[in-house]
Amino acid sequence: MTPQAVTPILAVDVMGGDHGPSVTLPACRALLDRHPTCRVVLVGQPEAMHEMLQRSGLASHPRAEVVAASEVVAMDDAVEVALRRKKDSSLRRAIELVKDGRAHACVSAGNTGALMAVARYVLKTLPGIDRPAIATYLPNAAGGATLVLDLGANVDCEAEHLLQFAVMGAAFAAAGGHAQPRVGLLNIGEEVIKGNEMIKRAGELLREADSEGRLRFCGNVEGNDIFKGGVDIVVCDGFVGNVALKASEGVAQMISGMLREEFGRGLLSRVAALCALPVLRRLRRRADHRRYNGAALLGLRGLVLKSHGSADAFAFEQALERAREAAEGRVVHEIERILATLHAPPQADGAT
Repeated sequence: MTPQAVTPILAVDVMGGDHGPSVTLPACRALLDRHPTCRVVLVGQPEAMHEMLQRSGLASHPRAEVVAASEVVAMDDAVEVALRRKKDSSLRRAIELVKDGRAHACVSAGNTGALMAVARYVLKTLPGIDRPAIATYLPNAAGGATLVLDLGANVDCEAEHLLQFAVMGAAFAAAGGHAQPRVGLLNIGEEVIKGNEMIKRAGELLREADSEGRLRFCGNVEGNDIFKGGVDIVVCDGFVGNVALKASEGVAQMISGMLREEFGRGLLSRVAALCALPVLRRLRRRADHRRYNGAALLGLRGLVLKSHGSADAFAFEQALERAREAAEGRVVHEIERILATLHAPPQADGAT
């Protein structure tokens, strides 16, 4: 697919996730209704998709194409099964459409380990990228969302990997509307002397890239800064990132539980809760994890986005939106462009 392509085509693993076609197909229809130029390629077992294709109107939709796949990767399948045995799965066929240039991005709610392994095997990594990273948005107090990566693909990292994560995150955030996104390095303190040797070295590399105009690095940030909104991107290794992600999900669940508990108390508590209902509704909407669904596997020679396996149609549509934005923003091309500047010597002052 050429970098100049402007009409996003998304290959969708219709069979993936806990709910399959009953969720993925209505979400695809909603996306097409919202974006008149977008196209989808629906990959799955024809007999399993048939009823929902008819009900959603996608069977005869001019911007929807159906590609048959005879197998499905189950949520509990081992990576080896997905990679070696199920070569005609909907997950793999959707990724192959990206490799063959028939789609700009693949979206799946399927088995995370299988998706990562098959995507890396089929698409390969970009030149200059040692390891792909998982990136997703988390809500922040500024009214937007902070992109965090890596979230678990790489437990043991070197400083150069964190620099690569920053490059990939900057390209992805730019596609989502952040001009010159601000990058922060997750650490145990803001001071340059804080952190282990790997983090200190990563800070040096990021400051160097910032001084040369390659990235906009804002220094070290702490865990609470993810939710403050002071930076657009937070970079960390996969171990730390996964812990931060799970902690944030736990806080969101706690808030929902507390709201339900308050409404279940006595009459005075219910009256007070009802008075605060508009504020509580806004809080619940801001913290709604479904709005931030869609983690990107960055660093490959093609776009792959992972939806949560239990996503409903609204949440899956958000993952599709992320894929559409990334496709229109030519994220892969942009990552290659920034990487090329990192490996090129900076121009001397006055050079033309």
